[in-house]
Amino acid sequence: MTQLNEVPKNLQETHLNRARASLRQALSWYGNLRKPGQTSSNPQLAGLVKPELEVLNATLNKLDYNVIRIAAFGLVSRGKSAILNALLGQKILQTGPLHGVTQYPRSVSWNPGGKVQVELIDTPGLDEIAGEARSQMAKEVARQADLILFVVAGDITRTEYQALCELRYSQKPLILVFNKIDLYPDTDRAKIYQNLQQLGAGNLQAKPLQPDEIVMVAAEPAPMEVRVEYPDGKVAYEWETPPPQIDELKQTILKILNREGRSLLALNALVQAREAQEAIASKTVDIRNREAEDLIWQFTKYKALAVGLNPIAFLDVLGGTVADLALIRSLARLYGLPMTGYEASKLLRTILLSSGGLLLGELGSSFILGLGKTTAAVASGDNPSNITAFAGSAIAQAGIAGYGAYSVGKAAQVYLEKGCSWGQLGASTVIAEILSEVEPNTILYRLRQELGQNLGIIDD
Repeated sequence: MTQLNEVPKNLQETHLNRARASLRQALSWYGNLRKPGQTSSNPQLAGLVKPELEVLNATLNKLDYNVIRIAAFGLVSRGKSAILNALLGQKILQTGPLHGVTQYPRSVSWNPGGKVQVELIDTPGLDEIAGEARSQMAKEVARQADLILFVVAGDITRTEYQALCELRYSQKPLILVFNKIDLYPDTDRAKIYQNLQQLGAGNLQAKPLQPDEIVMVAAEPAPMEVRVEYPDGKVAYEWETPPPQIDELKQTILKILNREGRSLLALNALVQAREAQEAIASKTVDIRNREAEDLIWQFTKYKALAVGLNPIAFLDVLGGTVADLALIRSLARLYGLPMTGYEASKLLRTILLSSGGLLLGELGSSFILGLGKTTAAVASGDNPSNITAFAGSAIAQAGIAGYGAYSVGKAAQVYLEKGCSWGQLGASTVIAEILSEVEPNTILYRLRQELGQNLGIIDD
């Protein structure tokens, strides 16, 4: 029986399979950008999109191997490496009393059990790296991570709070780990815990942390002096190091992995894939901007002539719509981006509805002018002066049609630059499906509104 607030295992498997299919489709699409014939006029495009194609391949491999990445962040001397060692059950990552023992991100495999593999990522102290390099490192590691551990020790500092806010903006599940609890009496621990829960309460952009998002541990407890009494009555005092207090964190992580781990993995992979696809589309649009501009003007002239000279109402409006669809598909072919006839018509509807009524006005004006033009054409046989009326309506209609074609072309450029993530297996489509199926009180559900709004795929 499925536990309350748990993503069913078969549904998690469905999320993984849908994500894999989406990435394979993206690779089959964008892999054509590097084939001869697709980039002959702009051979440098193949090199420009190579990093994004590598991201798509790496992300697909991550899904195929069910690898969940957990990254630990924090300031120096907060015990990030010690916490990861305690989870591993052995001292693999170097620790020490000096600041800056960890100089660069390092990852190790962890096998907590279950169907997923876990990769633990240790990072340098956030206050030890120069600002720009720190921000770039944190952004890159957070992008790859599926779950973030933010390690503090005692009351949180301003620097820690700012770093925590930045990491929360990465829209990844985050656990705040309060380390070195053995150094604090119970009363102080309770007060610090209360303060940690209120983090973000005064910030309209952040939400207070939930109780299950804060975990208390002692990864490397301080040695304790113990009294040893020998059989002969002698008494001695020795220093003894207690075992790590790490079970609460381990159980929290395992609960997340079992409850929604594969769905979380699928969602993060799709977000990375969507970003890579947007980058590919943006680079392609930029490098072929001049060709696209010439193509748009070419369709603008053809549509204006075709609509203006067509004497039959309805057919001129229909012909203009066909021209707009052909323009959208021609732009997609120029960019080497995927676009079916169905997707082109869907995009045209989106452009019409988002244009503030201008393009819808074009259709209405074209219809009215088309009727007037047809009437003038019919009447011209009886009265040659009606040819002037026909010509006037045709010129006005041609001007409106040309403006509409140019507007559609420019809007299609913007839309294509966002990446082709629509369609049955598009990254945005599958992300929306996963977010719509998560259960309340799960990590994914807490991310649902924020992530959905940021991606522009769900309502409030």
